[in-house]
Amino acid sequence: MERAPKKYEEYAYVLDDLPHGRPGAPRTQYHGRAVIQMIGQTYFTLLEAVPRDGMSFDIGERIYVGKKGRTKVEHILGRVAYEELTSAAKAELLPAIEAIIQSDPKKFISFFNQSQPVTPRMHSMELIPGIGKRLMWQILDQRERVPFDSFEDLQNRVNVTDPVKLLARRVIKELSEDEKYQIFTRPI
Repeated sequence: MERAPKKYEEYAYVLDDLPHGRPGAPRTQYHGRAVIQMIGQTYFTLLEAVPRDGMSFDIGERIYVGKKGRTKVEHILGRVAYEELTSAAKAELLPAIEAIIQSDPKKFISFFNQSQPVTPRMHSMELIPGIGKRLMWQILDQRERVPFDSFEDLQNRVNVTDPVKLLARRVIKELSEDEKYQIFTRPI
């Protein structure tokens, strides 16, 4: 049986810059070295990396972390769990996720246009905090008539307050809790 190819992040958003490494991290060859904590743009992967010497980072900065040609990152240490993020990184998570969602609205509006039931009794839209059965049926009815073309269109046609915030809250829930269904992230 052939294994699925690994999925790597090309870009990530900086959540925290730790010039002396992560407190409480296991002692490795990188102990005491600068570390940055990031969230990937495509799969919302939580990552730690060693920056190149002399590099500085702004919180929320989007940087290239792909396989070849990194200019600011020397080495990707690997994926980290939500619990391993610093409190500062956790505080920056929601704004970073919202920025990722707003940077590719077509990808995320397609969720509202194409999502399907996950079980015979539950639709994947119901996994989004703030969307219950009644709102889900309104969204399904409206998308049958004409697919949504933007978050504003969704808000105008259905009583959804802030779809970007709702999606971001779901991503945080998937990253921070043991969720049975992963819509936007992948298990660590």
